Amino acid sequence: MNILEQIVRDKRVEIESRKRKTPLDSLRAAASARPVPPDFAKSLCSVPMGLIAEVKRRSPSAGVIREPFEPAAIARAYETAGAQAISVLVDQKYFGGGEEEFRAVRAAVKLPLLYKEFVIDPWQIWHAASLGASAILLIAAVLNDRELFEFVQLAGRARLQALLEVHNEDEMRRAAKSGADLMGVNNRDLRDFTVSLETSLRLKALAPERCVLVSESGICSAGDVEKLKAAGIRAVLVGERLLRQADIGRAVADLMRPSPS
Repeated sequence: MNILEQIVRDKRVEIESRKRKTPLDSLRAAASARPVPPDFAKSLCSVPMGLIAEVKRRSPSAGVIREPFEPAAIARAYETAGAQAISVLVDQKYFGGGEEEFRAVRAAVKLPLLYKEFVIDPWQIWHAASLGASAILLIAAVLNDRELFEFVQLAGRARLQALLEVHNEDEMRRAAKSGADLMGVNNRDLRDFTVSLETSLRLKALAPERCVLVSESGICSAGDVEKLKAAGIRAVLVGERLLRQADIGRAVADLMRPSPS
């Protein structure tokens, strides 16, 4: 069993427990009571190259990334530095995130938020909406074709956008049939955590023309960002590279600075 399979197996147990404690109807009611969240894709496309800056305590591949970990302060630094959106890890066991962290970020900033989680159940979609998310992550590697389509449609009904994540050609072809217009290419293979920026460049050619394409993971320099921008990718999702720096605002500026003309 690889790490992704292990995470998904544990997630199924976790969500069944949470569903018993918090019924779906209560999440729907909470989601309906919230104002319409800010538009995720529109925010990314408001600049030549959008940045989704990530709030993440740790990961299975990198271990602890930032201590002390203060989600609200990190999010405010991202917003001040000019990020277009913020990704918040919700998984606790493997990434040190959770609902409390998401609520803290939602209260601290006005930017659109991505509910970054291993979504395997409709309950999680309504949970994201109830917390004030603008978008949810859907990972093609853990969902079948029917789930991809149905979850994209359900996200729309919950007033969320779906960022549909792929890692290879087969997943991109499956994603293209789902109706999603926001797609992410994860440069990290979630099965073994190897990383290659070339994954985004290779899969860009297969992406639907209408979609907003995001490159995720392994983005370490302004040169990487420029390379992806030149290939037609509209946004990047970056966490570890920013979180390991003492001055997060400066890290954002250094990463996203345009090359000299």
